[in-house]
Amino acid sequence: MKIDIGILEADRKQTAGHLERLLADTYALYLKTQFYHWNVYGPLFNTLHTMFEQQYIELAGAVDEIAERIRSLGEYAPGTFGVFRELSAVEESVDVPRAEEMIRRLVRAHETVARTAREAIEAPAPSADEATRDLLTRRLQVHEKTAWMLRSIVAEEPAVARARPVDLAAHRRTGTDPLG
Repeated sequence: MKIDIGILEADRKQTAGHLERLLADTYALYLKTQFYHWNVYGPLFNTLHTMFEQQYIELAGAVDEIAERIRSLGEYAPGTFGVFRELSAVEESVDVPRAEEMIRRLVRAHETVARTAREAIEAPAPSADEATRDLLTRRLQVHEKTAWMLRSIVAEEPAVARARPVDLAAHRRTGTDPLG
């Protein structure tokens, strides 16, 4: 049956292509996060084990939502490891690093997925497709926030922050770096 949702066929195909890359990145990140959940060890085991579980559960829902959006646009969603490997820019984990390195790798992976979502948002699409833009914006927000939260776990406190209080409002007004 012909699809008539107010988006031209060529635009639906172009958008689905962007979503396929986001789906592949999200699935690769899901696998990486679950792999780390299973294999994390060390003093932060319980905290990280629980956090990684929450993250991969959220990612599983995102995988489904992205795939269903691709189907809503009239295209088939990819679903094989081979196709995901071709489409994904997320680096695969083949070893079991220490917990801190797991976090660093997850930061890089979330940043990769955020860039993929941002590229899709910024891609020109002549037809109005607010549903896809909304999905992409929500995914971008999740990955930026998760990267920040993970980055905060492994960040060292800057010496200047320990030495004196920082007037953040003054730095915002002047555009200067509060830590430098």
